Parts: sequence; C-alpha cells; structure tokens
Amino acid sequence: MITDKTSYHDYLKCDLKAYGLEKLSLYNYFRMDNLRFQRQLRKMEYLHNCKRKNPVSRLYLFILEVINHRLETRLGFTIPKNVFDSGLCIVHHGTIVISPKAKVGKNCRIHPSTSIGDYHGAPTIGNNVYIGPGAKIFGNISIGNNVAVGANAVVNSNFPDNVTIGGIPAAVLSQKSSIETGVYPESIFKS
Repeated sequence: MITDKTSYHDYLKCDLKAYGLEKLSLYNYFRMDNLRFQRQLRKMEYLHNCKRKNPVSRLYLFILEVINHRLETRLGFTIPKNVFDSGLCIVHHGTIVISPKAKVGKNCRIHPSTSIGDYHGAPTIGNNVYIGPGAKIFGNISIGNNVAVGANAVVNSNFPDNVTIGGIPAAVLSQKSSIETGVYPESIFKS
C-alpha cells in the first residue's frame, strides 16, 4: 500500500519495470492507455492514503476519479484503489473486474477477461503471479507466490507456492512456478 511519497515513486518505478520500460516517454504515456490508467490509479491511491485531510487534494482526487472512470469504462477495467501491490502489468485492455476486498501481491501480470471476485470473502494472491486470459478467481481463498494461473481457469480453492494451475475447477498442472514458465520479462527481476 502506498503510504508516502517515496513509496508512491517506488510503485511507479516498479510498474514501469513490469512493462519492460526504464523511463516513461510521452509517446508511451499516450500510446499505452493501460499504463496511463495505472499511473492515474497510483496517483489516486497516493492522494487517498496520504493526503485525505487536505481539501485541495480531495478535490484533485475527485477530478482524477472522474477522469480515470471515463478511461476505465473505455478500457473495460473495474479496478479499485489499494488492491494491487507494486509491479502490476495489465497486458492490454479488455474486461478486467476486481473486487475491492481482494489483495494482490507484487509483480502481478494480468490479462483481459479476468475476474477476481468476492464470494463469501475475497481472494488473497501472492507475489509474482501470472493470471492468464479469462481466469476467474473467487472466494475466501489464498494463492501462493510464483503461481501461474492458466487461461480460462476457474479458481475457487487454495493453492501453494511455485505451481502452475488451470482447468475448471482449477487443479495443479505442473510444479513449475510462474518464473520458470517464462511469463515475465527478465527486466522485472533485475535490480
């Protein structure tokens, strides 16, 4: 969670790294709508968590929420504040629906047509998790670190670290982690 200006800048840096970028150019900012949405989301998280009492910041937050809602609607996203940790990569636009009660760790790579829902509790997802296109994750469950969730998987039970899961309902397909399957760009893990 973004708690101060330093953590805000760290989040932005990690998010850029997840996209394989060192710096954000004006060209990339306007070409990559999902990255622009994500940067505005991080700004809203910072204002919501750190500048709540300042009336000017509250007004700025409201304006950002209106602007981001329009972009969110156009891209098909429903992603609330303070759900994703740093290093989020939204591969491209399409329907992505996330419960505000869900918690997702660092370096999550998420594809379109994905839903992380609230059904008798929301999921807690670990670090370095790859979520394939069309995956549905719901319920009061826990998914470990370094897990790859296959395309169109329906995940409604707990899974340990370092596995690949898929199917309806999801089951362990392989003992390979998301890092071993190569679904992340190497730049994420370089210091």
